[in-house]
Amino acid sequence: MRLLGADDLAGSGECGEGVSLQVLPGGRRILYVAHVQAPKDFSVVDVTDPSRPHLLHQRDLPHSRMRSNSLTVYEDVLLVTRQAHEHGLTPAGLEVFDVSDPEAPRSIGMFDASGEGSPGTHTVWFVDGRYAHLSSGARDSAPTHPKDDLSYVILDMADPARPTEIGRWSFPGTQAGDGHPPPPRILRPYEYGYKVHDAHVYPRRPDRAYIGHIDGGVVVLDISDMRHPHRIAYVQYHPPFCGSSHTVLPLFDRDLLVVADESSQERAIDWPTPVWVMDMREERNPVIISTCPMPPVEDFAERGGRYGGHQIWDNVPLPVAWSSERFVIGAFYNGGIRVFDLKDPYRPQEAAHYVPPTPARSTKGATQMTDVYVDERGLVYAIDRGGGGLYILEMDLGA
Repeated sequence: MRLLGADDLAGSGECGEGVSLQVLPGGRRILYVAHVQAPKDFSVVDVTDPSRPHLLHQRDLPHSRMRSNSLTVYEDVLLVTRQAHEHGLTPAGLEVFDVSDPEAPRSIGMFDASGEGSPGTHTVWFVDGRYAHLSSGARDSAPTHPKDDLSYVILDMADPARPTEIGRWSFPGTQAGDGHPPPPRILRPYEYGYKVHDAHVYPRRPDRAYIGHIDGGVVVLDISDMRHPHRIAYVQYHPPFCGSSHTVLPLFDRDLLVVADESSQERAIDWPTPVWVMDMREERNPVIISTCPMPPVEDFAERGGRYGGHQIWDNVPLPVAWSSERFVIGAFYNGGIRVFDLKDPYRPQEAAHYVPPTPARSTKGATQMTDVYVDERGLVYAIDRGGGGLYILEMDLGA
């Protein structure tokens, strides 16, 4: 992989796990980046010339006890999450912006998910212009354990100014009064909670939601009736593994699932946090068949910050995005950006990687790469939560 350009976002390069591309009439390319912490909310970057990205706009959050973390853009509509550090704080939920003028985003709507049992919204997926799929609390959330506070929520975005909840699913036993006993707590050094991280729905299977469920493993839901989602598949490997199930990517043509776990502890003390490959020929019984190879933990654990899995490119089904059934691209904190070749899914191989130098403003002593967006030309927009901001990379996969 080769670096084409970079931008530290005006010294506020602490990015979350939200990066999304808009292509305007005439071909101008605009990248939106969520920030992981206050004071910054999101940044807008012109990446038309990938060798010279430049910041167009940057917003501040309303206060310091919240973050944005995730966002997505569809045509001229930008959705940005609002996650509070404590239950009951506001704003919490999903804010909607008109970005027909990317240099002056205009707030036009809000899904209010604030409540005594809710932190707001953690992630958002919006690829069809109609339905948004969230990891979120809600105003009436009543978690049976304080860490089990994020459900799968479906919003109807027919009127972007008035997002409307039409469906919700929570892990059985995690909401008071749901008729199920609470799930057993994960007996390992680190407990993160039974809660949704990512929820992905693809036009090829609009009746399925693919969910990384943190301590709850991997969940596949039938959403043919969006008002009543129900579980049809479940893979649990916690314990013994210490990571949290983060992102689930279906490779439809190959009957595979690729699942990224997240490392949440520094110095890799929760190692291993793999990228799993699963056989899903029998949809109701996904089976782990391999993991993607990572460099030895001894080479990265002491570099600073986290090392291990986080986010993989999720084959966003839009004309401005790249998609592959063979190559998997991911962000691995101080392990940088890595590309895996799944030509043989039983023996994945590394195809390329890029590890940037330590950012000048890093407090960890190493890069902390968190997310990627891959455009239709195969350019990789990678972001760092450790102060580095944005890196634009070119891939040569030789295939």
